[in-house]
Amino acid sequence: MPYLIAILLLAWTLAVPAADVVKIRFSHVVAPDTPKGLAAQRFKELAEKRSNGRVQVQIYPNSQLYKDKEEIEALQLGAVQMLAPSLSKFGPLGTREFEVFDVPYIFPDKATLYRIMDGKIGKELLAKLESKGIRGLAFWDNGYKQIHANKSIKTVADLKGLKLRIQSSKILEAQMRGMGASPQVLAFGEVYTALQTGTVDGGENTLSNIFTQKMHEVQKHITLSNHGYIGYGVIANKKFWDGLPADLRAVLEQAMKDATVYEREVAQQENDRALAGIRALKKTEIYQLNDAERGAWQKVFRALYPNFESIVGRETLAAFQNATAGK
Repeated sequence: MPYLIAILLLAWTLAVPAADVVKIRFSHVVAPDTPKGLAAQRFKELAEKRSNGRVQVQIYPNSQLYKDKEEIEALQLGAVQMLAPSLSKFGPLGTREFEVFDVPYIFPDKATLYRIMDGKIGKELLAKLESKGIRGLAFWDNGYKQIHANKSIKTVADLKGLKLRIQSSKILEAQMRGMGASPQVLAFGEVYTALQTGTVDGGENTLSNIFTQKMHEVQKHITLSNHGYIGYGVIANKKFWDGLPADLRAVLEQAMKDATVYEREVAQQENDRALAGIRALKKTEIYQLNDAERGAWQKVFRALYPNFESIVGRETLAAFQNATAGK
């Protein structure tokens, strides 16, 4: 009898099809050992473990699948299911409000930044992506931007006449032109070659991106200016995300929350590690702005704020300024 029961149970198991494994293609443009790359891997591990194998996350770093200008369209078409593009990249979708994160010296510290991202303003911004077929999941951190070039940059006036690489952002274009520099929009994966060949004179980026992409090998100077910020919006194809079983979607949402906590912890660690790595090579001169110099930079950059209102909207800029001031 027990043998017959075992046979019947086996037959029933074979007759019931195994649940389909949900495959998530997660594409991004940076190296695996950056804050974004490490967090994507953490999300993969948590999602696969907590779903008991019902989810497989395939990560494609370093623009293996798509470059900057291609990846969001690929997501909308369903060619990939998840991305974590920099916040600047949402502007061309018609959501220019996201470019407020590019406004120089707008965030006094990370605590204020996270409070805005995780609060009402952040949720309202992510909700603006819904009509584009995109589900906003979280904000990830990369850190403050530094200036890099083949000449010493100590004052804002030193930027005049330089061809500087930027992300595609109207705010960044206005910022550079206001400094007398010539903004050059280039995909992230093309920056090293452009610096190496002299197509551009320098640019702005976080230390972790500079180090992992070896930009410091073709740049003689880095100025620790902390003038701007790079963050990411972790997004999913809305149709795909909404079509997931409710229990599985809940698992992935919690995995994303935990991966986000981890990402923010590792972001500063990776930037600190990158700075130490660049210093150890002793090939790039690193200049730290003192308080007086940074104050002078802030004064010049903030004088440009009225120019940004027509890009992100007066209300958006005012909301961020009020939020950063604790109002």
